[in-house]
This record gives sequence, C-alpha cells and structure tokens, in this order.
Amino acid sequence: MKKIISLFFLIIAFSFSGNVYSQVDSTTLNSSSITSNTTLSRTTTYIMKGFNYIQSGATLTIEPGTKIYGDFETKGTLIIQRGAKIYANASANDPIVFTSEKPAGQRAAGDWGGIIILGRSAINTSTGADSAEIEGFGPGLGPIYGGQPVINDDSSGVLRYVRIEFPGVNLTGVSGNEINGLTMGGVGSRTVIDYVQVSFSGDDSFEWFGGNVNCKHLIAYKGIDDDWDTDNGFRGSVQFGLSVRDTGLVDISTSNGFESDNNNNTPNNYNTPRTKPVFSNMTVIGPYGEIGWNVSSLWGRGGHLRRNTQLSAYNSIIMAWKVGLRFDGSGVGNAAQADTIQIRNTILAGNIRLADSTGTGSFSPQEWLRTPAFGNTIFDVNSSVQLTAPFSIYPEVPLPGTNVNNWMPLGGSPALSGANFNNPNLAGLEQVTFRGAFGTENWSDNWAQFNPKNYTVIGINQLSTVVPDKFSLSQNYPNPFNPSTKIQFDVKNITNGSSNVKLVVYNMTGKEVSTLVNEKLSSGSYEVDFNGSNLSSGVYYYRLSVDGFTETKKMSLIK
Repeated sequence: MKKIISLFFLIIAFSFSGNVYSQVDSTTLNSSSITSNTTLSRTTTYIMKGFNYIQSGATLTIEPGTKIYGDFETKGTLIIQRGAKIYANASANDPIVFTSEKPAGQRAAGDWGGIIILGRSAINTSTGADSAEIEGFGPGLGPIYGGQPVINDDSSGVLRYVRIEFPGVNLTGVSGNEINGLTMGGVGSRTVIDYVQVSFSGDDSFEWFGGNVNCKHLIAYKGIDDDWDTDNGFRGSVQFGLSVRDTGLVDISTSNGFESDNNNNTPNNYNTPRTKPVFSNMTVIGPYGEIGWNVSSLWGRGGHLRRNTQLSAYNSIIMAWKVGLRFDGSGVGNAAQADTIQIRNTILAGNIRLADSTGTGSFSPQEWLRTPAFGNTIFDVNSSVQLTAPFSIYPEVPLPGTNVNNWMPLGGSPALSGANFNNPNLAGLEQVTFRGAFGTENWSDNWAQFNPKNYTVIGINQLSTVVPDKFSLSQNYPNPFNPSTKIQFDVKNITNGSSNVKLVVYNMTGKEVSTLVNEKLSSGSYEVDFNGSNLSSGVYYYRLSVDGFTETKKMSLIK
C-alpha cells in the first residue's frame, strides 16, 4: 500500500497542467524485451521496473532532459545486449537522469539495479573461454558479453551527460555478485562514454569487464565499494575522472579507489587479452580527510593492483587513503619492475601509508614510486595538494549542488602543472598541463549533481534553444496551485555563451524559501518545477536575476 501511495503522489507531482512531464510511463520499461527502435521522450517520466533488455538490432534513444526512475521493489535495471545500442546523447544544460523513485531525503544506495552495457570486444576469462556471463544475476542467469565474432571496434552507442543515482544492488545474496552503477562488459572502442556521473552506488560505481572502450569525464561520488574496477582484459583508457568517498559509506569487502584484476583466478593466470587499462588525469579521494577522523577499518587503498593486472596511471592525484597503492602478487610486482605497470607524474598525498605489497618478494613499492624518473610527487598531508575544499561533503554539499568547485586546484597548487604526455601509452589522449581531473575549468558544472539525496529531481528543463530577443519571466501555471506549479523564463543571447541565472522564491516577509535555479545557462527558453508541499498556504514571490536583469512575479499556494 505504501508503494501505491508513493507512486500516486509521484504521478500527481508530474501531472499538473503544462507541456513537460505531463505523462508517467510505467509500461515501456517494465521487465521488457525491446526488439525495435524505441525513443524515451523528455515529455514523459519513466518508471523502470525489473530487467529491461534492449535486444540485438534495436536502439534505445533517450532524449536530453529525460528522467528515468528505477523501481525499488523490482530493482529496475537496463541491459543493452550485444548488438544493441543506447543513444543517450544529452548536454550540460539538459542531462539525462536515472535515479531513485524515492522522494528527497529518503534516497539511498541500492534503490534500483543499474545500467549494463554489453558488447563483442575481446575479453579474457580464467577458464580461457572467450565469452562470459555478466556478474550480478547468478550462475546461468546472466546475459553474455564477449564471444564470437570478436569486434574490437564494436559500438554500443553513446552515453553522454548522463547521471546514474542510487543504483547498485545484490540480487542473489552472494557477495561479489552485484550489479554496479555502470557495468560494461566487452564494450568496444567505437562506443562513447563521456560525462557520466554515478552517485551512491551500492556496489562499484564503474566496472569494466574486458573490452576496449575509451571513457572521459567520469565521476564516482560516494559509492559503497570500488570506484574504478577493471577485470577480464579491459584495455581501454579513462581520462578526467573524479572519485570522492564518504567515511560512513564502506563495503564489508573493503572499499578501494582502483581495483584491478586480470581475471578471477589467482595467482598465476595470464590469459589474454591482459587487463591493461590506462588512467590519466584522475582525482581519487579517499576517506582520511583529517588527522583524528574516526574512519572504519574496512577502508582499503587508493589502488589495489592484483591477480596479474597491468594497470597504469598517469598525471593523477591519489590522496587520503589508508594505503595509497597496494601491489598484490608476484605477477604485479614483476610487471612493475618490468615497466609494464607504470605510475607516472602522479601526486600521492595524505595517505597513511604511501604503498605496500604482498607476495612480491623483495620489490619495494615505496622506493619504486619515488624513482626520480617517474616524476611522481609525494606529500605527507592532503593540504599540500591545495584543492579548494575536497572534504567539504558532510553531510552533503549545499543545494543546488550543481556548481561545486571543491576539487578544483587553488592558485599555486602543484596539481596545475607537472603533467607529461610523452609516454606512448598516452597516445590519443587530450594533452593538458595539469594533474588530476581538473585544471582551471570545471567540466562538472551544471550537469553533475553533488547532493542527489536532497535535490528536486524534476528540476530545470530547456524547452527550446531558439535564442529569445529579451530576458523574460512568465506567470507560473497553474496559479493558484497546490502543491506544484511550473515557471517559464527566457534567457536572451549572452556575449560569453552562458551566464549565471538565479530564480528564487520568497515568502511575504521577503525570506528566501527556495532557490530553484542558480547555475550558468546558455540562451534559450526554460521551465522549472516548484513544489510547495512543505509550505503553508499564502502568497509567494519568485524573482529571476540574470546579467543585470531582474523581474519578480507573484503566485498563490492554496491548500
């Protein structure tokens, strides 16, 4: 009954008159097997229930601004099968959002399943088979990735400007057999994964099983298990990645930044293609923010390299972990000494222990990391990195949560220089001077959300990119309203391409009761939803401020 009531109010909230979110669709993604091209519209809110398979030959297109809510009871999950495609190509001003169906303040890790993308790029397995079931479903139940024919330049489509919030769930009760936030199995090099944020994942935020997809601009925020997990022959690259941990969110299996294995057999399986990912410009922030913090013993390492992986990291920041890097097993130790594992031009700071090893014989990881030719920078304390406010995330960052500069380097930060792209492993990557995810430009602005627990999901929507001839603020509709209404406004042509737009609601005394918009927007027409369910009946005012323009209008909430 609670579920029915909750869904009823969700439908009501999205159904007040207007052009956006006038429909709620709980059938398109309801344990579906989709065999023909299908489009999800921004004018519809989708409830995703059970396992939804996009079958070979079909393409799922998701319009910018579309919202998909994962069902809690059925653990709604989206699976892109081999030969199928997802085309979710959004923008910074209008991201696609997969999130929890629960209201603000009640969302939590593991509220729904996640997104799984499967392809035919080569993988390895401990048995030597060239295909495997993706984890999370139990033996004999999982969809297949890899296999014949091998297509290393396979395309599974586009994921660009997409948020995945509160996914990651154990469906079988067996540890290590969970659905991640974004799972990629055998995904090929023509697939585009760019500007994707996974927040509050109940398992790993991102996990790659084989394949060679190259990814950019990824954010793993407050996940439970590992941030960047690579297995089964993944050999693509990831450039510009931010991961941030919360001291209170840790997995019983030990939580790491990077975790990397050749496959699940240890210690002597060198099956090919080897797990050999290249990470560059990563900012990997652990839970040890300040001396004296009470941090669980379950926290692990900034990177756990094991089971014969050949992971390499360049131009990055690894800070605030119990151990910066662990080198696990003779295969890993030998690879480091043979230069097939490389850590170069990377800042390691504030880690309780710089590095350790097990099963690597006489190999000394601390001495190895300090090799002058490697160009690494070692600091004892986190503050030496000079990031803006890397640990100001408790309990959550202030709303609106979309323009957060906590992980930007301050002027004079050692992160602003020291990068090097001469290494042949970095061929094809974007060459920058800075180390870590950010230089002087914050690529997370507008589209990323750093307070997904408490923001209003329906949010702001761009109705048109046609450039208006003036700034304007429209009367809300419906008016009077109870409890939701919509407000439209126009942003005219702006010299620098975008400007900070602020839309604030005040009560009769002039007290601010809600900030609906406080972010940079390009020219166009927009609509924002306002929900007054926590306010009493009365007259309220809303004010638009942008580029010296200010306009205020009145609205009435009648309960």
